[in-house]
Amino acid sequence: MNSSRTRSVFASVPAMPRLRASAPVLRVCLLAAALAGVSGCSTVKGWFSTGSKEEKAASAPMALNDFAPSATVSRLWSTKAGDADPELGVAQAPVIADGRVYAAAGEGGVRALDLQTGAVAWQYKSKSVLTGGPGAGDGLVVVGGLEGEIVALDAASGAEKWTAKVTGEVIAAPTIGQGMVFVRSNDGRVTAFDIANGERRWFWNHELPALTLRGNDAPILGPGFVFVGNDDGSVVALSLSDGRPLWEQAVGQPDGRTELDRIADVDGSPVLDGATLFATSFKKQTMAIDAPSGRPLWAQDHGGGGRPGLAPNSVVVADPSGVVWALDKNGGSALWQQTGLTRRGVSGAAVQGEFAVVGDAEGYLHWLRLDNGDFAARQRVARDPIRAAPVVVDGVLVVQTADGGLSAYKLQ
Repeated sequence: MNSSRTRSVFASVPAMPRLRASAPVLRVCLLAAALAGVSGCSTVKGWFSTGSKEEKAASAPMALNDFAPSATVSRLWSTKAGDADPELGVAQAPVIADGRVYAAAGEGGVRALDLQTGAVAWQYKSKSVLTGGPGAGDGLVVVGGLEGEIVALDAASGAEKWTAKVTGEVIAAPTIGQGMVFVRSNDGRVTAFDIANGERRWFWNHELPALTLRGNDAPILGPGFVFVGNDDGSVVALSLSDGRPLWEQAVGQPDGRTELDRIADVDGSPVLDGATLFATSFKKQTMAIDAPSGRPLWAQDHGGGGRPGLAPNSVVVADPSGVVWALDKNGGSALWQQTGLTRRGVSGAAVQGEFAVVGDAEGYLHWLRLDNGDFAARQRVARDPIRAAPVVVDGVLVVQTADGGLSAYKLQ
């Protein structure tokens, strides 16, 4: 079995982690196949239960309750980013820059669309399977692929500028800035390329745990720093110039009796607010960190693997069970929790106006009031999962589904 193409063991089970394609995962998959009487590394159902009606009911996604909407949301446009295989288990997301949406999907290449209308400005047809979302900045759009391919395109025209190669699959969006392109590959390596010609400037390796979630997110840039969330529950600050580790801070502790218990990934990009970095871990822990020094400012036992949403007074996170939390930015205390999305495979969070927005595994978007967490609006984008956090720029929210669907929404 080609490990780079191994599909998620839990691709159709939103409440369970998606396992990274690695030798330990292969062993788990084979064990599950033997236990369940199935072949290959496809979805394994009933591994952790006897399949009784009571257990199935307890693990089923919570039914959505009706509510009186307090916000009006309208869809601006909807299209396809391209063809994508939902069972690859990736969380591709668009990026927005200079009034354009850039999106990639599987074998569909890369598209540039007008943020307000969805009109296609250009399309790049890739020969590779693109598993990562694009990064954009400084006139470039850069995307990574299943076999470690890196393609840099001219943001204005879509013309290919340069290509490069990394040592593992790329399922995170590259980050562009300070004259370099930073790529986080699925083998724990961060590689910096020269923005002009794609020459490698430096790389940094981080050892992977035996078992991790299938997911990671873009590095974050700060003055002189590259901040990276790791699969062992830590965040590291690398020197922008040469990739030297400047500090490392554990957000989620990888403890427990089994490899599953020890999963602690920081898979959502940390968010930087001034000199404070906010990071959240699959271990249900969120931390505020002084970005220059790595010193913890506060820690809270609520959080998850997805990207945090940053509001003026709070940080919004979704935990692995689907509970959405708002934490006070200054001290970390819980301001509210919304339990109505339990077991629904909730994505990372975004903030649009006075609302936090998350997606779920049944293709719904949910707008929650930032003041109290109540449901304010709901839209069904598609019947495919929303795995990546929505993106909001200039008041427009754009979301991508696992099959490559792309939609934009605006508050009225």
